[in-house]
Amino acid sequence: MAWNVFKFCTALRALGSIMIVLVLAVIGLTYYAVVIAHYGPSLFLGGFETFFAVVVLIVFHSLLVMLMWCYSSVVVTDPGGVPPNWRPLTDEEKGDADPLVGSSYGSAQLDPKQSAMVAASQEIRFCHKCKQFKPPRAHHCSVCRRCILKMDHHCVWVVNCVGALNYKYFLLFLFYTFLETTLVSLLLLRVFMEFFMEGEIDETPGSLAATFITFVLNIAFTLSILGFLIMHITLVGANTSTIEAYEKKTSPKWRYDLGGKKNFEQVFGLDKKYWFIPAYSEDDLRRMPALHGFEYPTRPDLEPLQQH
Repeated sequence: MAWNVFKFCTALRALGSIMIVLVLAVIGLTYYAVVIAHYGPSLFLGGFETFFAVVVLIVFHSLLVMLMWCYSSVVVTDPGGVPPNWRPLTDEEKGDADPLVGSSYGSAQLDPKQSAMVAASQEIRFCHKCKQFKPPRAHHCSVCRRCILKMDHHCVWVVNCVGALNYKYFLLFLFYTFLETTLVSLLLLRVFMEFFMEGEIDETPGSLAATFITFVLNIAFTLSILGFLIMHITLVGANTSTIEAYEKKTSPKWRYDLGGKKNFEQVFGLDKKYWFIPAYSEDDLRRMPALHGFEYPTRPDLEPLQQH
C-alpha cells in the first residue's frame, strides 16, 4: 500500500505548540547552564574572571534577545497568503472577454480547455487545491492548506510556513541562533576542559549533567544550522527559494536572478539599518513591491520560465 504523504502533513499540524515548548525548553536549559550554573557566579570571583563573566553575559543576553525577537517574529508573522478571488492583472483591452479572468470563472472550477490554457501560460497559474489563481512564485502548502506567497518551506520548529513576508525573519533567526549556539558551545567547552584537566569540578551532579546535555545540544544545533545557513545564503544569492531550487534543475536560467546585490535587497530591503532586525522600513515597504509577495522584478533578457 502506498504511503499517504498527507497523513504526515496532518501529523505536522498536530505538533502545534509542542515544538515551541521544546524550543523554549532548550533555551531555558541553556540559560541555566551558562548564566545560573557558571558565569553568573563568576561575577563574584573578582579580577579577570569577573571581567570575562561580564563580557560573556552581555554578549549572551544580547544574542538571546535578538534570537527570541526573530523567532517570535517568524512564528506570529503570516508568511503571506493569496486573497480570496485574487486575479492576475491583464491588459485592459482584454477585459471580461479574457477567458482567464471573465466573470464565468468566479466559480472554483476550470474546464479541461481552460486548465490547458493556464498550464500553457507562462504567467497565469491556478491552484487546483485552493480552486483559485495564484501569483508568481506562490505554492500550495499541504500543512497550512493554502497557497503561500513565495513559499520556501513549512518549518516545524516555528510551526509556520516560511514565505515572502517572514523569510527575512527566518534567516535572521538562523543567523542569531548560530551565533548563540556557537558561543555557548565554546563557553561550555572551557568548563569541560577544566574538568578533564583537573579531574574534578565544583559542581553538583545535576548541574554537571545539565551542562553536558546543553553542550551536546548546542554543538548539534551549531553544526546543523551552519548547513542551513550556507544553503539559504546560496538561495538568497540566486534569488530563489528552496522549492524553486528544485524547479530550476530543469533550466539553468532563472528570470528572477538580478545579481547578488539586488537579490539580497529583494529579501532584506534597501535600508541598511533594518538588515539585522526582523522589520522593514516604511520606505522599503512603499518602494519595493517584492516585499509584499505579489510582484517581482525580472531579467528583461530572459523569457518567462514555466512555473508549477
